[in-house]
Amino acid sequence: MVINLTSLPPSPSYSLSRLVNSKLPSEFRIKPSYHRPKSLLGWSSCVPCYCNFNSDSRFLSVRVQQPSRRRFDFRSLAVPGLDFSNFNSVLEAAGVLTAIIIVHESGHFLAAYLQGIHVSKFAIGFGPILAKFNANNVEYSLRAFPLGGFVGFPDNDPDSDIPVDDENLLKNRPVLDRVLVVSAGVIANIVFAYIIIFVQVLSVGLPVQEAFPGVLVPEVRALSAASRDGLLPGDIILSVNGAQLSQQGPAAVSDLVDIIKKSPRKNVLLRVLRGDKNFEISVTPDENFDGTGRIGVQLSPNVKILKVIPKNLLEAWNYAGREFSGLTYNVLDGLKQTFMNFSQQASKVSGPVAIIAVGAEVARSNTDGLYQFAAILNLNLAVINLLPLPALDGGTLALILLEAARGGRKLPLEIEQRIMSSGIMFVIILGLFLIVRDTLNLDFIKDLL
Repeated sequence: MVINLTSLPPSPSYSLSRLVNSKLPSEFRIKPSYHRPKSLLGWSSCVPCYCNFNSDSRFLSVRVQQPSRRRFDFRSLAVPGLDFSNFNSVLEAAGVLTAIIIVHESGHFLAAYLQGIHVSKFAIGFGPILAKFNANNVEYSLRAFPLGGFVGFPDNDPDSDIPVDDENLLKNRPVLDRVLVVSAGVIANIVFAYIIIFVQVLSVGLPVQEAFPGVLVPEVRALSAASRDGLLPGDIILSVNGAQLSQQGPAAVSDLVDIIKKSPRKNVLLRVLRGDKNFEISVTPDENFDGTGRIGVQLSPNVKILKVIPKNLLEAWNYAGREFSGLTYNVLDGLKQTFMNFSQQASKVSGPVAIIAVGAEVARSNTDGLYQFAAILNLNLAVINLLPLPALDGGTLALILLEAARGGRKLPLEIEQRIMSSGIMFVIILGLFLIVRDTLNLDFIKDLL
């Protein structure tokens, strides 16, 4: 999965998925304190789990938590400071990811089963089997490497007792039947994403925000310039150097960040609202290695979050539809940005460790956010799997469509297997690399090193 949520135009609505970095310098992006091998024994549906959170990997000395009026910036939660310290939230995030993989593979499985197509395997994870059972000639297994999952078909299995000309082997089915099986995983994830959003709307509602003047300081880092000069968590900065912040929301945060960055080792006069008290504090930003100023705080727009609950099912349907459309646009636009800036984005791809770490952080910050997190992962999984690349659904669909264009003549089996096996090796190598890299970025691992 590739997640690359970019800023969207302002909208009156707000949800956890609608908190996105405005176009700030990368140093000030948020950091809250808070797929499938193609079997050589037959085509095998699978889903690799990779995400592009599009975050900078360096430490954020000034962290800006920016609820703009669109979508939650999961980018900001990735790579730097990954944290698995809260075991319950980690389990919640892992459960979300596992459920999404199961839904995807179940789509393939059911599309085949309901058409009477032979299925031999249903697996969560890749590699050595940790646990398994057999039912109705299908092996269900949990495997060692949590890189995704797969559904296996016995089309070219030399150990299978099924005749090679059996009409219920996937390879012997008409093009339309095979297209349905291959695309069913994507369809299942899209439907699941909508269901998640609809359940969120019905159960907890969609948050909306009301903006107020100033910039909130949710967190002050110990021994930082802000801490040294008297800023406290919960303070609201109303003006800078005698000039009131002219805008609200992310724009106000951006203006304040710009002033701080331009003022290393210079006094910056802040008017602060603390409870009922309104007073001024002089802060002297420390100097970063690149010559910019930093004060060591987390910043966010000064907003109040309310929940909107639909009055009836029709209104819930409309809310969910608008949210689903917005998330889908966001995912597609993020994918486009990834390909347009691939040289910059390639190093930011994250694997299942980072995905779970981000989900855990979302769960710690606000359980409601897991709805949006799950919906975004589903949509990313659906979109990425449609790309015409080996080891993805889109690669298999491309081969089937090529066969149709050739008048039903398939590519030689050896060529097809070489194409798919190259994709398998790439997925496994990339997945293992990302697991190691993201694990080394976990906070408690960093503390041990």
